[in-house]
Amino acid sequence: MQFVDVTTDIAFKKVFGSDRHKDILIGFLNAVLDLHDEKRIKDVTLKNPWQPPEIAILKETILDIKAVDNRGVSFIVEMQVEKKYSFQKRAQYYTAKAYTSQIDKGEDYP
Repeated sequence: MQFVDVTTDIAFKKVFGSDRHKDILIGFLNAVLDLHDEKRIKDVTLKNPWQPPEIAILKETILDIKAVDNRGVSFIVEMQVEKKYSFQKRAQYYTAKAYTSQIDKGEDYP
């Protein structure tokens, strides 16, 4: 029997970023984030992972997985196998972009 290597980008997105397999993503997030009781994720809605820039000259980002749970909490899930020098900065950029895209003009900061 041969298994798919879920650390590859395509396989990771197919397994964890598919509506057909969202129970696997929920189990993965609950386990990795060590969520218990009322904080456990019961459901997620998968969002478009493409985060276009507000201004054309800015950098676009394409996430591995972007999801929102039943409480309205957003998650960015990225698979990184190789140790890349820039990964920490890239993760901060992705997170900041995802965070600011949730707030509309005039809304308070959550």
